Amino acid sequence: MNIFEIIWFSIGIALYVSYLIVLFHIVADLLSDSQRPGWGKAIWVVVIIFLPILGGLAYLIAHGQSMSLRRAAKADVARDDFARYVQTVARTNVPQQIAEAKTLMDDGVMSEAEFIAFKARLLKS
Repeated sequence: MNIFEIIWFSIGIALYVSYLIVLFHIVADLLSDSQRPGWGKAIWVVVIIFLPILGGLAYLIAHGQSMSLRRAAKADVARDDFARYVQTVARTNVPQQIAEAKTLMDDGVMSEAEFIAFKARLLKS
């Protein structure tokens, strides 16, 4: 086996893996789409199974835009859920944080300038 055969084999494997990734994304999008009825999903799955390259291209041409919009909407929901979770877990309410900072200032851990800056930052958000 010479170097060119190894290179072409590597390129072929990379293309095949990327092809499988695209097909799995298409099937995942197809099955998670709540707008499409069950028979429509079944037809697309059959087309993708029996004509994978043509079916995949047809699906991407026909539904590529809505596929990206659904993925972006899911990402927005996930980001908002994560932000809400972080706020509930990591953050106490503002008066409680100011009281804790005041205690730190009284103990000498925090200077008065740091306390004022911290309080201003909390009241802005």
